[in-house]
Amino acid sequence: MVLSKTASQSDVSVHSTFASRYVRDQLPRFRMPENSIPKDAAYQIINDELMLDGNPRLNLASFVTTWMEPECNKLIMDAINKNYVDMDEYPVTTELQNRCVNMIAHLFNAPLGDSETAVGVGTVGSSEAIMLAGLAFKRKWQNKRKAEGKPYDKPNIVTGANVQVCWEKFARYFEVELKEVKLREGYYVMDPAKAVEMVDENTICVAAILGSTLNGEFEDVKLLNDLLVEKNKETGWDTPIHVDAASGGFIAPFLYPELEWDFRLPLVKSINVSGHKYGLVYAGIGWVIWRNKEDLPEELIFHINYLGADQPTFTLNFSKGSSQVIAQYYQLIRLGYEGYRNIMENCQENAMVLKEGLEKTGRFNIVSKDEGVPLVAFSLKDNKRHDEFEISEMLRRFGWIVPAYTMPADAQHITVLRVVIREDFSRTLAERLVIDVQKVLHELDTLPAKVNAKLAMAEEENSKNGIVKKTAIETQREITSYWKKFVSERKTNKNKIC
Repeated sequence: MVLSKTASQSDVSVHSTFASRYVRDQLPRFRMPENSIPKDAAYQIINDELMLDGNPRLNLASFVTTWMEPECNKLIMDAINKNYVDMDEYPVTTELQNRCVNMIAHLFNAPLGDSETAVGVGTVGSSEAIMLAGLAFKRKWQNKRKAEGKPYDKPNIVTGANVQVCWEKFARYFEVELKEVKLREGYYVMDPAKAVEMVDENTICVAAILGSTLNGEFEDVKLLNDLLVEKNKETGWDTPIHVDAASGGFIAPFLYPELEWDFRLPLVKSINVSGHKYGLVYAGIGWVIWRNKEDLPEELIFHINYLGADQPTFTLNFSKGSSQVIAQYYQLIRLGYEGYRNIMENCQENAMVLKEGLEKTGRFNIVSKDEGVPLVAFSLKDNKRHDEFEISEMLRRFGWIVPAYTMPADAQHITVLRVVIREDFSRTLAERLVIDVQKVLHELDTLPAKVNAKLAMAEEENSKNGIVKKTAIETQREITSYWKKFVSERKTNKNKIC
C-alpha cells in the first residue's frame, strides 16, 4: 500500500516559485525581513520588479556603454570578487591598470620619453577623476601662493555654464569658487575669449569640455590655450588648463586626429576621460592623466602598507572592483586603434542618418554639431502648440528614452531633445526612431494645445486688466516650467501607485 504525503510549507522544492507563499505574501520594503526565504524566490521577486526598468539599449539619454562582447562579460564575472585596492594580492590587475594609463596617455600625446611611465590613475568615473584633478590644481596653486607670501584662501575655477554637475560638486565640496561663462542662443559652449577675461590671480585652472553634455560640441581648446598663453605672459601668472574629455576623449583621437586639444598644447596639464562612455566599458571606470609628475603634488599621494606591501594611492574612495579595469584593458587590446576608429566612424554615420531623418520632417532645428560626440540634439521649429517635453513623454510608449531639457543660463529659454548614438545603436534603430517620432508628431497635431490654450486665456485676461503682455521668451519659459512640473507630477503619481 502506497501512502501519499501532503507537502508542507517548508518543503519548497515541490512548489512552483510563483505558487509559493514567499512570492504570494507581501515582503517588507523598508525593513529587513525577520526570516530567510529560498534563493529562487528572492531571485524571482527582484527580477520581476527589475522588469519594469527601461531597456538600457533604448536609453538614448545615456552616454554610458550598454553592450560588451560575451568574452569580456566572462572576464568581468571572473574578476567580480577581486578588490582592486589589494595591489599586493592582485599584482597582475595592478599591472593591467598601469598599462591602461600608459596607453591612454600616449593616445593623448603625453610628452613621455622612451622609458618614462605615465602619471595617472583609474577611477570609478569622470566625476572622481575631475575631483582628483581639481585637488591637484588647488594644492599646487596654494603651494605657490604660500611660497610667494600671498593669500591662498579664495581659489576659483573658470568653466562654461554647460559643464556637468560634477564640476559644481567639486567647487562646493572643496570650497572653490565656480566662475561660469554664460551661454547664449546659438552658442552652447564656453567662449574661450570670455573665459580668459574671467581669469585672475586666484584661478587654479580653466576647464574646457571636449564633448558638451548638452549638444556634444567640442570646445576650442587650442584657442583657449593660445589666449591664455598671452594672458600669462602679460600678467606673470601661469594659469593652466584641464580638459574634461569624459565623452570626447575616446572619440577625437580616432575621428579627428589632427585636432589639437590634448597634451600637444603646453597649458594642458591634466585630462580626464570616461572609460564607461566611448571607452566602451560598462559603468564604473574613468581615468585621469597628468602631463608629468610635477603636475601632481606629492603630498596628495598616500602610502599604505597594511595590505602587504608599500602601495601609493591617490583616490577619493578605497575599495573598488577590478572588473572594469580588466574590461578596459580587454577593449584596448581587442579593438586597437583600428577597431576604435571603425566603431566611432559607425556611430558618427548613424548620427548623420538620424539627423537627416529628423531634418526631412521639416519640424526640427538641429542644435548639435557634425564635429563632436556622435549625438543629435534638436528642438522644434514651432513649439507654440506642443513642445519637446510632450515628445519625450510620448516616445516612452514606444520604449524610447529620449530626454528633453532646457539649456543653462543665459539660454534657458531653449528646450532640446537629445539622442546619444552608442556602439549598439544601429542604423536600423535610427530609422525606426525617426518613424516613431513622426508618429508622435502626427498624434500631437491631432491633440488640442491645452497648455498654450490656458496661457492664451491668461494673456487675454491680463490684457483686459492692463497687464503688460509677456515676451516670446517669457512665454516659452512658462510653458517649459509647466511641462517640467507636469512630468514631475506624473512620475510622482506612478511611484505612489507602485
